Amino acid sequence: MTDFRMPSLGADMEDGTLVLWKIKPGDRVKRGDIIAEVETAKGVIEIEVFLDGLVDEIFVTPGSTVPVGAVMARICTDEELVIPVTPRRVDMEKLIHGSETAQAATAATQQLEAPLKSSPTGGGRISPLARKVAADLGVDLSTVMGTGPGGAIVRADIERAAQVKKAAEVKAEAPKPPEKPASVPEAVIQPEAKAPVEASKPAPPAEERKPAVDFQTAMRQAIAAAMSRSNRDIPHYYLETHIDMSKALHWLEEENLKRSIKERLLLAVVLLKATAKALIEVPELNGYWVDDHLQTSEAINIGFAISLRQGGLVTPAIHHVDLKSLDELREAVNDLITRTRAGHLRSSEMTDATITLTSLGDRGVEKVFGVIYPPQVALVGFGKVIEQAWVENGMIGIRQVLVASLAGDHRATDGHRGAIFLEALNRHLQEVEKL
Repeated sequence: MTDFRMPSLGADMEDGTLVLWKIKPGDRVKRGDIIAEVETAKGVIEIEVFLDGLVDEIFVTPGSTVPVGAVMARICTDEELVIPVTPRRVDMEKLIHGSETAQAATAATQQLEAPLKSSPTGGGRISPLARKVAADLGVDLSTVMGTGPGGAIVRADIERAAQVKKAAEVKAEAPKPPEKPASVPEAVIQPEAKAPVEASKPAPPAEERKPAVDFQTAMRQAIAAAMSRSNRDIPHYYLETHIDMSKALHWLEEENLKRSIKERLLLAVVLLKATAKALIEVPELNGYWVDDHLQTSEAINIGFAISLRQGGLVTPAIHHVDLKSLDELREAVNDLITRTRAGHLRSSEMTDATITLTSLGDRGVEKVFGVIYPPQVALVGFGKVIEQAWVENGMIGIRQVLVASLAGDHRATDGHRGAIFLEALNRHLQEVEKL
């Protein structure tokens, strides 16, 4: 059995409130399925499952506040569902010496040779928990038809069989209603005297509930907790570079002229892809600081900072940015922004980010110096594109310039590696047509 626990949906999360289950015992689940919704300080998050199997038990009811790491349900994996039922073996010594009749020997031999799939016990397979529950409830396994993979018997099958058995027993034991005497007119039969109804007592006063903290306050508290931890635990270093965006913006303008309004590319998409390309060259910035050492990630899942209309900030992950085309990233960004503001994020989007990108250029900010979101080890910031004097080959001109910054965790990397990353980022933005 595998315990399904309340996931940590961020460094600032201590618990969550279960909103609803989308599964019930006996349901089959596969990796990536949404099985629950949990409310956190950052909104309602859809929780995914990361294994294949059958739901065996559910321990938490909707409305309950559950600490991170607490067991919420139990899932029986496919491997646990295929434990074979050991067939009854015949004492061959007795058969050889004739102490068993020939008829019994023939029947026993047929039993041994019969294919297991013909048996009513789910092809001879039963989960360990289902076997225990059957013994506790007094259910004969030979009467149960399995609904698990390959006809395996699971707990839900046993419980259904127990309910059928109990219903049959109740029906058999129920007394028949007495027949009215034929000689007594129906009008003479008096109704049974009813016991006096006790006056209902007033319900005890309900406990006063604490006033609910409004969403914006809860969001600010969650962000404050994460940022306090970041400033306390992470030794930050900061670097910045000025990037000439003239070529990139010219290419973007010409490319968008070929597209419909709906399919036009945003600068954010280009920045995401260039950041992912640069991370391939400096992988130390893509990962986590856990247990006093760096754990780099092969997947480049960039947390994209999104402001909420009601206030606050969320940084859900865009998965595998390096493997997506610019059009795929455009669709991913649009979808992520829409679902974030509608409150339909998935748990993997809240937990899988390996680095964070934040851009405040649309707010008029020229430089961004962010705070790393633990346990990540880096954050990339982009400001506003501004016209600026630019010297190249001894000539002065006006260029469209973007300030890119890097916040790095000095435990994981240093300024030298950070500078290589920013140079790689600049190079990819000068060759945007290759992204």
